[in-house]
Amino acid sequence: MATCVCLLYLFLFSACWLTVSMSETLLLPLTHAFSKTHFTTPHHLLKTTSARSAARFRHRHKQVPLPLSSGSDYTLSFTLGSPPSPTISLYLDTGSDVVWLPCSPFECILCESKAPPLSPPLNLSASATAVPCKSSACSAAHSSLPSSDLCAMARCPLDAIETSDCNSFPCPPFYYAYGDGSLIARLYKDSLTLPNSLSLQNFTFGCAHTTLAEPVGVAGFGFGRLSLPAQLSSVSPQLGNRFSYCLVSHSFDSDKVRRPSPLILGRNEEKEKQFGNEVVEFVYTDMLHNPKHPYFYSVGLEGISVGKRNIPAPENLKKVDRRGSGGMVVDSGTTFTMLPSNLYDSVVNEFDHRVGRFNERASAVEETTGLGPCYYYDKVAKVPVISLHFVGNGSRVVLPRRNYFYEFLDGGDGIGKKRNVGCLMLMNGGDEEELSGGPGATLGNYQQQGFELVYDLEKRKIGFARRKCSSLWDSFKN
Repeated sequence: MATCVCLLYLFLFSACWLTVSMSETLLLPLTHAFSKTHFTTPHHLLKTTSARSAARFRHRHKQVPLPLSSGSDYTLSFTLGSPPSPTISLYLDTGSDVVWLPCSPFECILCESKAPPLSPPLNLSASATAVPCKSSACSAAHSSLPSSDLCAMARCPLDAIETSDCNSFPCPPFYYAYGDGSLIARLYKDSLTLPNSLSLQNFTFGCAHTTLAEPVGVAGFGFGRLSLPAQLSSVSPQLGNRFSYCLVSHSFDSDKVRRPSPLILGRNEEKEKQFGNEVVEFVYTDMLHNPKHPYFYSVGLEGISVGKRNIPAPENLKKVDRRGSGGMVVDSGTTFTMLPSNLYDSVVNEFDHRVGRFNERASAVEETTGLGPCYYYDKVAKVPVISLHFVGNGSRVVLPRRNYFYEFLDGGDGIGKKRNVGCLMLMNGGDEEELSGGPGATLGNYQQQGFELVYDLEKRKIGFARRKCSSLWDSFKN
């Protein structure tokens, strides 16, 4: 009888979700985590951000169970439990496959130099339940460990292991290593409520009481059964299997990041055509499967154009081999685009050839920001157009100037002479040999600004469309 009641409840719950998903998309606000008070000068901000981007990228090639890296710039908010918790804000990360958050009591070791937490540590509600060690979610969090090992880690008695009866024992803590920190967390289930009051029952998340240099949690949007889209798709495939976001341009100016960036679950261009909405053509490229890092959204990069000169990408950026080497990861959690040394040097040499002839090199700024080349200029710096060429069907994405050339006033802190300076916002990811066993490049969120990016998980492709993101938010909200 109990089984019948549970099945009836599941049917009614799923039917409710399917009714919502078939009638409308789901619009959620992303907030930029930029804090003007946390960074004293543009140099400090750029240096911190470039260092974090480099650490995140290079850590992906180390041999750890789940080589994720923390950090992002855009946050997603929701509540957990019944009664609902205070609002929780986590970094949106397409490079992670799990949702985890700080839980009370919470201790973050070596967090003095980190950004402050975005929300207070969670107090688990009365409706939260621990995930058992025999759960498939527990196995997913522990990667390839067999369930019997999980039961042993949970101190399950030997006779219970032999009879495969460990459901009464909780999933043991799992460990994640990050670019410059780590965490230990336990899995729980509870109801998750999004800002539009839509709830997802039995949502699985990691609860961390102790972390190393990681004060802020992550809302994982990558491939993997514990990511937020994967859990959403289990009850509403349309909402979970296709999402997009459009990042409002910020250019490290706190006055320009007050408008939310739209996150659209269930993005459907064909349905928009039926309702007479603005039709935008997306440039699509196929996702590449990475056997070693299956949670990444990898694509093939053919080359990069600087002005009229096309610079071919190395072969390893066009595909991913059996060892998981190669391809370019499209990542919301890395700020700046990372390129292998040979390609980066070729792009920089061509860029410097066109810009360095007319402008003085700002070497001091390069040292203090971690970016380069940088140039001083008088009124307007003339820079060539940079385009990305992805594999398949001439998939060309032309970057707006502000997406790759950051301009600010050097000496605006009152210490030095005020001069206009601009820096190329691409970074050197290291030699190809050093990148073996992991992604060859990363497309960072700074280069994604002003584009709507569609992630079609069912057809396994990613689309780019130039958009005015603040207007897109208004059009969907109205």
